[in-house]
This record gives sequence, structure tokens and C-alpha cells, in this order.
Amino acid sequence: MTATLERRPEPETARAGRVVWFTGLSGAGKSTLAAALHAELTARGVAAELLDGDAVRENLSKGLGFSRQDRDTNVRRIGFVAGLLARHGVTVLVSAISPYADTRREVLAALPNALEVFVDAPLEVVTARDVKGLYLKAIAGEIQHFTGVSDPYEAPQTPDLHLRTAELTVQEGLRGLLQALGEE
Repeated sequence: MTATLERRPEPETARAGRVVWFTGLSGAGKSTLAAALHAELTARGVAAELLDGDAVRENLSKGLGFSRQDRDTNVRRIGFVAGLLARHGVTVLVSAISPYADTRREVLAALPNALEVFVDAPLEVVTARDVKGLYLKAIAGEIQHFTGVSDPYEAPQTPDLHLRTAELTVQEGLRGLLQALGEE
């Protein structure tokens, strides 16, 4: 008796995986836009997963601090998981500050069909949106290593999509994202 292994054709979705990487300051609107896009894509039947920076830090990167090395490790871990999911046909929405440009470029270059979205809001806007008052504490020197205040945030020079959230509604941002993804 001889056994033969028959390969099934790969489903279409296996070739359609992609990563949408939202980067920007805390409070710029990354999570809000990513959640809106996630809801819209799943309503359309698109396999989508949301990797939020806060949730990843709590579950995948617990124990990491806020040194440059730890932040880079966190971004690389997120990229690794995003890449695994995307290679299996999932549209992965990453919402993470990811403050260092060279690490972002490195991670994005390794991801299939990656789209870098700069969610841009000025410091005065994110400070006003901050219900926990973390920006004010960082500005007062009470919190060290706070991105955008006492630690750098290196904005993308040529993002695939630049959303200025102080000037856009969530719906307008969502429309721009859907157009950039070819879903509109």
C-alpha cells in the first residue's frame, strides 16, 4: 500500500495578507483609527486582527522597560507576530507608537504588503486628549522616558499615508485608510 500526499491549492486569502502599521504619538488616534478600520474590514468579511501596542506590551512584551533597546525589542516582537498572521492571509492592523524610524523601517521591510500610516497630531492636541494627564506629568518631569516629551519620536519622512487627526474626523480617516488599501 502506497500513501500519496495531495497538496490542496492555497486559498486566495493566503496571498492577500497585509500589515497596516499605525505609528504616532500617544493620543494621536492610532488605536481609534485601527479599531474603526478593524470593524469595517471584518464587517466586509476580511480576515483582520488588531495588535494594539498597549495590549501587546501587557501580554507579549511584559517586563520590557522603556529604554531604546526595550522599545526596539517590543516593535520587533509585534512585527514578528504581524508577519506570521499576514503570511496566512490576515490583514493585520498594528497600533504602536514605534518611536524609532530605523527600527520601524527594518520591521516594515520584512513584512508582506506593509503600509505605514503616520497618525499625526501636535503635542498640544495629544496633551489635551490625554485623560490620564501623562503628558502634563512628563512635561513637569514627573515621568521619565515619555515619547514626544523626554524621549524622541522620529516621525516617518515618507509614510504611505499621513493622517493629521487634529484636522480629520474618524470617518474621514477611515475613508483615507480604505482608499489606501484599495477597499473603497
